Amino acid sequence: MSQHSGSASELSEEKAGPKTERGRRTLRRLLDAAGEEFGRRGFHETAISHITQAAGVGLGTFYVYFKSKEEVFRALVADMGARTRHALSESVKDAPNRLEAERLGIRAYLDFVRTHKSLYRVVMEAQFVAPEAYRAYYKVFSDAYGQQLSQAAKRGEISDGNTDVRVWALMGASTFLGLKFGVWEDDADVNAVSEAAADLMINGLAPRAKPGDAS
Repeated sequence: MSQHSGSASELSEEKAGPKTERGRRTLRRLLDAAGEEFGRRGFHETAISHITQAAGVGLGTFYVYFKSKEEVFRALVADMGARTRHALSESVKDAPNRLEAERLGIRAYLDFVRTHKSLYRVVMEAQFVAPEAYRAYYKVFSDAYGQQLSQAAKRGEISDGNTDVRVWALMGASTFLGLKFGVWEDDADVNAVSEAAADLMINGLAPRAKPGDAS
């Protein structure tokens, strides 16, 4: 299943949305257009007409799916979360253990951000425009991530620790890595960045013995 069709389906199920394939495609076009317009103009400068023109649909069609600009913005934040989670879950599904999943996940996140740069402006703006959607965006991530880390600890793949603190610390690191190397410096070597980040996340800051050092 593609990222686009999957997340549109999730969203329409949540909203009791379109039941036909045509309706789902229209919803997808509206969300994609909203992402581009909000990401480029910002919430306050974006008009519903900008979204409908970019989506190639009439104004009346917009109101079949959404009641207002605020509602499509909130839906877009949830949709972006679903698409990001789908991309990450696909990237780590064959990982042999949690540490390798962390390594693969960082790389996949940077790649995703580079192809969805509007993600950052929309999500960051959401903390002021739709704070409940902003909190939900990260809470859904943290809940799923916490379960994964807890299960990995039970399997002995990672050490025991405060899962909640770990989740939010790792999420924070990924957020700012995405900002710097996904948005600001998208020509940086993504392999080098992801390896350095994975080394920090997996091994920490404590000094380690160098090859040849006495034990």
